[in-house]
Amino acid sequence: MKTIHPYLRFIGYVVVVMLLNAAGSTLFARFDLTANRMYSLSEVSRSVVRTLSEPLTIHVFFSRNLPAPHNNTERYLHDLLEAYGVYANDRFSYVFHDVDMKQATAEAEKNLRLAESYGITPVQIQVVENDEITFQKAYMGLVILHGDLIERIPAVTNTDGLEYKLTTAIQKLNNKISALLRIKDPIQVRLFYSPSLSAIAPYIGLKDLSRLPEDIKAMVDRLNARLYNKLAFSHIDPAQSGLSDEELAARQIMTLKWPAIDNGRVPAGRGSIGLLIEHDGKTKSIPLLQVFNVPILGTQYSMPELQRIEDQINAQAESLIDINERLGYLADHGSPSLYGPPPMGPQPQRTPESLDIFRQIVDDTYSLKEIRLKDGPIPDEFHTLVIAGPTEPFSDYELFQIDQFLMKGNNLAVFLDMFQESRAQGMFQQGGTHEPVSTGLEKLLAHYGIQVESSIVMDESCYKQQVPQQFGGGERPLYFAPLIKNETIVKDHDFMKPIKGLIGYRMSPLTLNEERLKETGLKGSYLFSSSDKSWEMKPPIRLNPMMIAPPGQAERGRKWLACLVEGELPSYFAGKPLPEKPKAPEPEATEEDDATTPGDPANSGTKPTEPAKPKPPAVDLSGVTPEGARIDKGKPGKIFLTTSSALLTDVILDEAGRSPNAIWVMNTIDYLNNRENVARMRGKEQRFNPIAEVSPAVKTGIKFLNVAGLPILVILAGLGVYAGRTARKRRIQQRFQRG
Repeated sequence: MKTIHPYLRFIGYVVVVMLLNAAGSTLFARFDLTANRMYSLSEVSRSVVRTLSEPLTIHVFFSRNLPAPHNNTERYLHDLLEAYGVYANDRFSYVFHDVDMKQATAEAEKNLRLAESYGITPVQIQVVENDEITFQKAYMGLVILHGDLIERIPAVTNTDGLEYKLTTAIQKLNNKISALLRIKDPIQVRLFYSPSLSAIAPYIGLKDLSRLPEDIKAMVDRLNARLYNKLAFSHIDPAQSGLSDEELAARQIMTLKWPAIDNGRVPAGRGSIGLLIEHDGKTKSIPLLQVFNVPILGTQYSMPELQRIEDQINAQAESLIDINERLGYLADHGSPSLYGPPPMGPQPQRTPESLDIFRQIVDDTYSLKEIRLKDGPIPDEFHTLVIAGPTEPFSDYELFQIDQFLMKGNNLAVFLDMFQESRAQGMFQQGGTHEPVSTGLEKLLAHYGIQVESSIVMDESCYKQQVPQQFGGGERPLYFAPLIKNETIVKDHDFMKPIKGLIGYRMSPLTLNEERLKETGLKGSYLFSSSDKSWEMKPPIRLNPMMIAPPGQAERGRKWLACLVEGELPSYFAGKPLPEKPKAPEPEATEEDDATTPGDPANSGTKPTEPAKPKPPAVDLSGVTPEGARIDKGKPGKIFLTTSSALLTDVILDEAGRSPNAIWVMNTIDYLNNRENVARMRGKEQRFNPIAEVSPAVKTGIKFLNVAGLPILVILAGLGVYAGRTARKRRIQQRFQRG
């Protein structure tokens, strides 16, 4: 047989390896064995890059030779973008730029200038070298270019939620291009600036204030290059605008008044400053002057950085043109406001009840719109209405508006409070008394099979408050802030599967009326509950942690705290007369109206004329019956209910939107808006994985196995080997004895 020459065999191997490499560069395969498929691209991400209509380029700026764990972040980002490229069309591309501030090469200087031109600045990272902790600056950011638009992620310091950030940013750019091309009238950028402020500016530490009109105009010109020239700039002198001080203040335009300063060199005067973004009857304000008090120094003034002002103009323009799907929020009936008071310092302080963080994380993917029922029926421009903590009663006519909104196949997200604190208190503080709240929503929810109890759930599995050392130190359990653990969360829905734990606050128990659900053909499901160590506090409600004593085991049990009802919802008003619209309150009579005037009957002695009564219609219209004035059987819709509006406040949610509570809130809203694929993408990188609790007996058994398990296994293995050898010896002896 003729053998193959070794050189030919070697050449054959090289050809095979080259063919395998060529196939590997075009055929992409990855095996992801993680439970949530964390390292696989979500279907929504694949769809976004597969359907790009214009070129999209991602420029990544990372410093070279980053220490751990930041080098892993760069590696993960590279793999993620490579996965995007596999599923994208030919309009997707990405480039990595090494930005090294220590080298003076032409390439490094070019990348450094490019990063600065896109607004990417270095961040400070911690480095551990030679048993010492030091800090260094490094570039770790990226920009997304889509058409003429730019979206920045200035700091990519970890991999948590990175795919979600990239995909939503690309979606946002796609939506923004469509929205900009759709609008006809330009977005107005109006600068209110009094020239008189230039005289006092150097005395309040703002010597560059006089250049503000030119700076704002330059910002608008730069933004217009990316926004298809949809911005129009105008400089308005407030003194010539005809607006009063009250009207200027209502637009969040600040007015300064000053006496004569510096021996009369600056005469007494006044001036106003502020920036308004207006489009289609909607207005957004950007404060340009911040006032705050500093101990010893007194009142100080500051201006935001110019780059921050430019970013705010861009963000407010986006909010005005509704580049995202709309989400309704009920803004009356005592619900907390989405927008707090304007900031009065460089670091605005949030109140425990404010919803700033909720608004911020929702604005990433939705356009929030405030709804007031007194203004008329709920518009059909969104599919979900959020009702959070109403305290004032709803009239039957207002309940009818909510009911008909549901009948159209829309959804409700209700965060209901059954009690209202009788005096202002901060979150997790020693509270006062709480009065029951009855708004009328309870009967609407009961019609759909949801019953909420008038009590507060207490739980031994709860948040522990750290007690200051001057008060003895240690921990104090806040029984009214239950910890929702993984074993009490129902995972029947995909949007709930990544949630491993939550924290509640001042929640009431609820139940689903199975008979009512069966009667109406609706599907009801619980979402999570308290632990089996929980109990109810019934009125009077006093949430002083030091005065709450847990009851006996007989009074404890699991309490459901959130639920979901789905199906073709029947109208609460079916078979009932249409509710009457409440009359608008009549204006009160003024003193001038009551005063007598010449020619008044009271003065002339004649009898005052009574107001004319409305004449009955000439034709009897009692037989006319309107049809289609209401919908008695609705299209498929959803009602989500949980029993605390505090779950939306800044004390519970985090600014990054990555805490379990924040992810759960956004997943719920996405599910109601039929975007469960986005909820799966957001939740698959949830890193909160608490260890399951076990009984003391199980813990003791595990410890025993860890300590004595290995020696016992070795002994058993030795006994097995000894038994095998003994049996083999016996078989050999028996074989020779038979022989």
